[in-house]
Amino acid sequence: MKHCRMYIMMAILMGALLQVNAQKAQPYFNIDEMPDMLKFLPAPPDTTSEAFSHDVMRYFWGKQMRLDPERSAIAIRDADWTTLNICKEFSVPFGLTISPETTPAIYNLIENSLSTADLIGRKPKNYYMRKRPFDRFKEPSLYPQDDEELSHNGSYPSGHTIRGWSAALILSEINPANADTIMSRGFMYSESRVIVGAHWQSDIEAGRLAASVAYMKMHTSTAFCEQLEKAKAEFRRLTRKK
Repeated sequence: MKHCRMYIMMAILMGALLQVNAQKAQPYFNIDEMPDMLKFLPAPPDTTSEAFSHDVMRYFWGKQMRLDPERSAIAIRDADWTTLNICKEFSVPFGLTISPETTPAIYNLIENSLSTADLIGRKPKNYYMRKRPFDRFKEPSLYPQDDEELSHNGSYPSGHTIRGWSAALILSEINPANADTIMSRGFMYSESRVIVGAHWQSDIEAGRLAASVAYMKMHTSTAFCEQLEKAKAEFRRLTRKK
């Protein structure tokens, strides 16, 4: 019983530490300092357009992909867009376990960068308030526990894609030797949103553009560049051959 209480206390402490860690993200810019996507991002496809027909075709492609148990499981895992989960999913292609405990400098860079990249999608999301695929077709997504919240949140551009593509860009810069596999995972992460049914193809394409623009902007931040160098140094230290 004594050991059981000790384990429970340890679990509570660990949860508290993770919660504190999740709350300490410090964006490198505020929303008004980020590029305004409404000034250069095209509007989402009109429902009578050929581009929207392609969106619909890709939606049904996504539903077909749900029949693949392995790909379906990945899409469900990718629905969790927390920094912890993104780092977990990218650890394999990156070649190193990414976590607050094992790679604090890399994790801190990812956390602050994703909180910064998030900002670039807010204006177009709120302006266009595009209806999501599962909502338009009146059927549950592959991750229905998010459906109610997402139905009140604009679909264009894809916020998940912004975070996943940003993570891929950052990790590729830290470990360029693995850039092909890292970016492949980033591409898969964004396609998971089509498979889930939470985003149109044009949403994720706009999300990749948004992430790329946000990443370019972050390189103008002294704080970002300093943290990037710390992350690179940490990676070199942890992967140095004995």
